[in-house]
Amino acid sequence: MQSDTTPPLITARNLTRIYALGNSQVVGINHASFEIAAGELVVLKGESGSGKSTLLSLLAGLDRPTSGELSVAGHNLSRASAADLTHFRREVVGMVFQSFNLMPTLNVLENTCLPGLLAGKPFGDIQARALEFIDWLGLKNRLTHLPAQLSGGEMQRTAIARALINDPAIVLADEPTGNLDSRNGQIVIELLAELNLKWNRTVIIATHSNLADSLATNAIILRDGCVVDGHRADDR
Repeated sequence: MQSDTTPPLITARNLTRIYALGNSQVVGINHASFEIAAGELVVLKGESGSGKSTLLSLLAGLDRPTSGELSVAGHNLSRASAADLTHFRREVVGMVFQSFNLMPTLNVLENTCLPGLLAGKPFGDIQARALEFIDWLGLKNRLTHLPAQLSGGEMQRTAIARALINDPAIVLADEPTGNLDSRNGQIVIELLAELNLKWNRTVIIATHSNLADSLATNAIILRDGCVVDGHRADDR
């Protein structure tokens, strides 16, 4: 957690994202304002269509705001160039998706290393870091397995390792338990909480599930693209 004098890691002010759909417009995020401190574990809640995935895309630098201000880890994403956003995505945030998004022709080690190699980092350093994460995530005996040879839980743990390979300050998880059974979903949430507590990563989880509620320090509730509630949990 940060002190009262430390600026927030993430600040949104009147953040808005509007999509054109034929002759009409769809509002994904509607004048949302919030702050997230470094070191928090945030659950982002709301019904389907409330704007959770849109907000995560904006926070990840995968999409641009239509209007408003968004600052993430000192990067002004409202005004960032394409090159700035590419650097931001590689260095500042790690993404974990519901559908895993692993490369089907790469094994666990190769999938984990890929973002680091694309960022131009030395192979030896990336491989050593990947092996550390793979060991922590209980995948040491799956190093050479392809995604099709893994369970859903193993694929999601591989995706977590891949998200961490470039040492991001922020991990964004979009419905990370959505394709998992309850046991593996609980395991994934506990791993994300461990990332937050022991490794001091800021973690934001967009989810319908209540699995992370008791572990979160902050909750942001969305309805129709608007922030309708946000509350801070008791210290863990």
